[in-house]
Amino acid sequence: MLMSNSSRAARLHYMANGFRVLSPGDHVVCAVSGERIALDELRYWSVEKQEAYASADMAGKAMGH
Repeated sequence: MLMSNSSRAARLHYMANGFRVLSPGDHVVCAVSGERIALDELRYWSVEKQEAYASADMAGKAMGH
């Protein structure tokens, strides 16, 4: 039986130029807004904090800008 990754949060390791999937899923959660971010739409994250952000504005808020 194949398991679907839909509606399951992925666990990622964020790196400077990408990320590695540690646990499969179809999305991650924005650390600021709690909004779901589809993995194919994920563009903003913090390597230092190991967290994802839904937008550049959210990333700026998380970093105090």
